[in-house]
Order: sequence, then structure tokens, then C-alpha cells
Amino acid sequence: MSKQKNDVKDPYELIIAAIDDGAYKPGDRLVEAELAERFGVSRTPIREALQRLETQSFLNRDGRSLMVATLNHNQVGELYTVRAELEGLATFLAAQHAAPEEIRVLYNMIESDQEYIGDPQQLSRANRRFHNQLHLASHNNFLILQLQQVHRTMALLANTSLAADGRGESALQEHLDIVSAIEAKNGEGARQALKQHLSFAFETRLKQDVDKIALR
Repeated sequence: MSKQKNDVKDPYELIIAAIDDGAYKPGDRLVEAELAERFGVSRTPIREALQRLETQSFLNRDGRSLMVATLNHNQVGELYTVRAELEGLATFLAAQHAAPEEIRVLYNMIESDQEYIGDPQQLSRANRRFHNQLHLASHNNFLILQLQQVHRTMALLANTSLAADGRGESALQEHLDIVSAIEAKNGEGARQALKQHLSFAFETRLKQDVDKIALR
């Protein structure tokens, strides 16, 4: 495996980013030596990062091997429930605290993300940036930290719901509804628009899983 150059040398963050980008998928085995070579760091910090990830349930142990964790049906539902509550609060607070400049940035992101419709992986990355900007607009550091952890766990979902036909266009319209409510300082409206957005995403993911089972 070829070495990957990175400006950031924190192995924990590098491994998380690799999982998030799909370089390692749920069920893949992580090998200490291969990771050290990939990221250009020694094996000791890689070992420490793997131990940390195992403690946080990002990795599961199978004998002596560490595998990227796989979320079962119930865990996916639990994850979406927690995300909806926390991110709903973030949008509610954003309606109170977001600066006009932050709102303009969110609108600009939605506009620029139109070019990624038809490219689910690129749109998924853009989607994460948008939601991260929503979190920052809440101006609540404790909430932002909790949402960072939730969104890291979302990396354990192997596929993106944005790959479903028509979902990209719908998601961007839902983003627009959220930001419009924030701009109007309608906190409850923003919260409900966010929860509806995630409900549609969860429903789409469930349908994708059903279709996979049907094709087996």
C-alpha cells in the first residue's frame, strides 16, 4: 500500500478520515504495519490510535485482528435518533445566534453543491461540510463536540443515502428549507425542517438495505 502524505499527523484523525472517505469500510481489517506505511508514521502512535478507536467502538476485535465496526439495524436507528435530537438543537440555536455571514455561507454551499448531483460520494462530502457549518452556527461548543462524535460514527454506515435516485436534489431542497428557517429566526421551524431532513435520509437508507437483501 502506497504511502499517503498528510499535513495532519494525528493517526487517530487520519484513520477516522480514511474510514469516512470509504478507504476502509465496515468489516475491513486494519493492520498496524499497513497503516503506519500508509500515513508515514511509526507503529506506536498507530497502535495507540487503534486502541482508542476500539474503546470508542469504532473497531471490533476478531481474535487478534481489529475490524472496522459494523452497525446493526437497531444501532443505525439509535444513531439517527440521537443525531436528530442534537442536530435539531443546533439548528434551533443557529436561528438565534448565526451571523448574517454564516447564513450566506450556508446558502452559498447549497448553490455550489448543485454541481455534485449525480456524484454521490462527492455530494456526501459536501453534505458533511454543510452539516458541520450548521453545527458551528449554533455557537455552542459543547454541542458541537457531541455532534462531531455522532458524525464520526456515521462513517460506519457503508453507503450514502444520497446515492438513491433523486435523493441528491431532494436533500439540497431540504437544506434550503433549513437555512431559510434559520434566516427567518424561526428556531422551531429550523428544528423541524432538520428533523424531517434526517427522517427522509433514514427512510432512504432503510429502503436501500431492503433492496440489498432482495437482490441476494
